Amino acid sequence: MNDNEKKPASETEKRKNLYHAERREMSIDELRAAQNNQGRGPGGGGPRGRGGMIREKPKDTKGTIIKLARYIGKSGGVFVVVLFVIMLFTTATTLVTPKVEGFLIDCMTLGELEDGTVRLMVDFDGVMFWLGVMAVIYVLNCVLSLIQTLVSARLSQWTVYRLRSDLFRKIEYLPIRYTDTHPHGDLMSRMTNDVDNVSNAISQSITSLISSVLTLIGAFAMIIYSCLKAPVMILITVCTIPLTFFLSAMLSKFMRKYFVERQVLLGSMNSQIEEMVTGHKTVAAYGKEDMAIDAFVEVSEDFRKCSIKANVWGGVMGPVMNVISNLNYLLVAAFGGYFCLHGMISVGDINAILKYSQQFSFPISQIANQFATILTAVAGAERIFAILESDGEVDEGKSTITVDDIKGNIELKDVNFSYVEGERVLKNLNLSVKQGQKIAIVGATGSGKTTIVNLITRFYDIDSGSITIDGVEINDIPKKTLRSAIAIVLQDTVLFSDTIGANIRYGRLDATDEEVKAAAATANADRFVSRLPEGYDTMLAESGSNISQGQRQLLSIARAVLADPKILILDEATSSVDTRTEMRIQGAMYNLMEGRTSLIIAHRLSTIRDADVIVVISDGHVVEAGNHDELLAVKGEYYKLYQTQFAGFAT
Repeated sequence: MNDNEKKPASETEKRKNLYHAERREMSIDELRAAQNNQGRGPGGGGPRGRGGMIREKPKDTKGTIIKLARYIGKSGGVFVVVLFVIMLFTTATTLVTPKVEGFLIDCMTLGELEDGTVRLMVDFDGVMFWLGVMAVIYVLNCVLSLIQTLVSARLSQWTVYRLRSDLFRKIEYLPIRYTDTHPHGDLMSRMTNDVDNVSNAISQSITSLISSVLTLIGAFAMIIYSCLKAPVMILITVCTIPLTFFLSAMLSKFMRKYFVERQVLLGSMNSQIEEMVTGHKTVAAYGKEDMAIDAFVEVSEDFRKCSIKANVWGGVMGPVMNVISNLNYLLVAAFGGYFCLHGMISVGDINAILKYSQQFSFPISQIANQFATILTAVAGAERIFAILESDGEVDEGKSTITVDDIKGNIELKDVNFSYVEGERVLKNLNLSVKQGQKIAIVGATGSGKTTIVNLITRFYDIDSGSITIDGVEINDIPKKTLRSAIAIVLQDTVLFSDTIGANIRYGRLDATDEEVKAAAATANADRFVSRLPEGYDTMLAESGSNISQGQRQLLSIARAVLADPKILILDEATSSVDTRTEMRIQGAMYNLMEGRTSLIIAHRLSTIRDADVIVVISDGHVVEAGNHDELLAVKGEYYKLYQTQFAGFAT
């Protein structure tokens, strides 16, 4: 075989390459195209977020800084004013020091005696006076600096508190579509890493930036004042400014893109970690640990490379500014000495001009050194404001209907819906549910069963058609009222890191302990809870991982029992319990459904034989409807599903 010929890849290598290919960095257009070709939304596969990060186009730095400044002012306007005043006084004490030093130096002069001897003449009264003034200035500067630190810390933490609170509140009220299509790890990264970067910038970099600008302006004014006897010194002192701004602009152009990219990659890495931790059992079950590690290493490597570039470019700025500052100092010292020899300025003036030239150059270097931190904060702020400025969940419900007014008559007429534009999940679907009816919805995976639930609860809005409850369009019913009238038991149970009693009480927060226990008994959960050492005070681990899946499902059912809903939705509610447990809770479930409009989504047809009406969904619309015996007699889609599940048992 020639060296140029490639050996055919093994199946393992092919799968590995495919796995990495799916993890590769994608452009916005590529990602949108990929999303248009995958998933059909919850219930049909769902447009779930990728394990990788959805990259967002960087927004303008200037606009983000203005937004952040407004936010800081809104969050702590009083602190901003106080901080600015303190900075003015602190800067003033810093700027006056070189001038006082100049006066102190000029108290010592060379004088010629009558015999022609040159000796040092010292004005001791003047020296003591100016030394006292300097001591007062240094103490005052120290006190003001301490107050400035305390105020900036208060401002930083207050702003971050408001920012994080607003961000969390925004996330809680985001449309379900948003959280379905964005990686959860990235959302958490914005809440933690990006907010922390903004906090660091406010407490350190921004205060340093403002102080530097004030020092820059004040130093320039003092240079002009000190150079009145030799105006050409003004030009010599500021001659390096154009070079400073030119190099700063050139370097910042390279720096910004890497700092923005680093924040995006950090979000991607967090998202992948969250995905791998959540799906650890699946990874282990399929023996894909090495592939998961390789995928993480790939993202981590991208983050490492980007971080090196960001840190290198961020670190270059400071030394470059220091070189320019030293060049400026050299020019001022050389020309200042020349003018002093010719009697145009005094030694004290030279000292003052040198100090002011340093104070003029130092803020520029300080701004350059803080530039990396500021860019990181701006990149984080961009991502935070991207969520804060996104469209929240729309609730146009103006109806005065209350939960008590809702009876439970549901009507879907000519409903069309698609998660991805152009790919319909429901097509002219019609469904009528009367008050108190038990309606079972069955169909193949991806047929749109769970989508109906998402539309009735207004997790998503329909494309066309209408959905009414008791004759009222659900768009006219306030979402809080609508969802308070509905209880849902999902296939994937959601439990919180709290006590068992608190998790059940989530269905109705004002319920008494007796009502909680009664609800658990109805759901057949009381049997296992009472056997636990701490009973209903037992703390659940994250997602209830310290109890079995079946027990988690029973607690979820108990929560729905306690909510006492007008409309009950059971989405594969008994899919995670064994057959014996399922039989035990069937009676309780029927008692729960009594008098309530109930929608039962099920794959296990044994659980819905007693439903009033069984609706068969196929290709996004109703193909059959009737009770169990009627549908078997027709020998249509339901008959095929039934035979698929039970023919083997019959044989």
